[in-house]
Amino acid sequence: MAAPDQGRSMLRNNGRELSVEAGSIVALRLFDIAYAIDLAAAESAWARHTQSAGSRRSQLSGSPAKAIAFDVPPVLLPLAPMLLQLQDRGVQAQVSARLYDFGVVAFSVRIPIEGCAWGEFNERIEAVNAVLGAAASPTIWHGLLEHVRPLIASALTRPSTSTIQEDYLLGIVHRFDETLTANELLDRVDLVPMLSGERRTLSEGARRDLMRQRYSYYEDDLVVLTWDRAFIYEPRGDSDVADVLEVANAQLLEMRYYDELLDDELPRMNDLVEETRGSIGVLAPRRFAHLARRLYTLVAEVTELTEKVDNALQVTEDVYLARIYSAALDLFRVPNVSAAVDRKLSIIRDTYTALYDESSGARGELMELAIVVLIVAEIVLALLRH
Repeated sequence: MAAPDQGRSMLRNNGRELSVEAGSIVALRLFDIAYAIDLAAAESAWARHTQSAGSRRSQLSGSPAKAIAFDVPPVLLPLAPMLLQLQDRGVQAQVSARLYDFGVVAFSVRIPIEGCAWGEFNERIEAVNAVLGAAASPTIWHGLLEHVRPLIASALTRPSTSTIQEDYLLGIVHRFDETLTANELLDRVDLVPMLSGERRTLSEGARRDLMRQRYSYYEDDLVVLTWDRAFIYEPRGDSDVADVLEVANAQLLEMRYYDELLDDELPRMNDLVEETRGSIGVLAPRRFAHLARRLYTLVAEVTELTEKVDNALQVTEDVYLARIYSAALDLFRVPNVSAAVDRKLSIIRDTYTALYDESSGARGELMELAIVVLIVAEIVLALLRH
């Protein structure tokens, strides 16, 4: 798609359009497929089914391990290349899947770019979005999911049928046909049409908002983040920023999953509590205790998994990646969704405590009643004997 103000995407100094000499367009789609994934078992199952040891544990390449690292390194599975129809022509794409131990699989479809004018680069991004973006048919992504899931089924703990997904689009440039600093790049091309995907010209306020999350570490690198897209200019060719953005999307996906899970659980819990409180007789304490145990188990499981998600990436010394990671989490509203999960867990914890107290009280009342019955029986037997 070529935006009407595509002229802003050209060189603004001498009229010559920049060319992307080396780069890529990456479409991500993430799915929740299980409560947890045994990554070692997944690697073994993958090697067994594909007769290949092509899987590997992911590490961030541009930073020392002590500076920033995965808490549990995910497993990267190489998949067969895919032929995509973009702009009425076939394009070969590289495909991979990354497995996270907290139950997420992230698929990546990468289209290499070489010798591509900047305006055409923008058009290709829109073509990729039309085929693989949020509004496109999910057929390709579901095909990848149904290919991978059976091969690692033995490694999945409590497989999920959730329909929650996350998607993200990356425009990555490693080299232009000129050597540019980040400031020179921003001077000479307009990133707004690519980041917004809009055909119409945006207002100045909208343009400022779209370019607000902008980061550079060296003078010749640049990252611009938006809710569903990012532009990365990285002459050194490492993929750390893209990997960090994938982790942030995976965390958002899991938090959304547990938020919806608890949304469904709270009304069900209220109904069960009312039903249990309405029960009478000697079975009431047992029902209280059973429901309390169920709620405690739910709280423990969700808390364990959300802590895994929160700690998916350990950032200590790499200030640049830490800023991008933190900005992505805030932009994706991960802390907000996480806070909502915590509030719902707090409600369930309070309900568990109340049920436990009621269960203990009901048992105490039964014990008192039993003692009274025994005393009365003793008195009656004593009177009968005399």
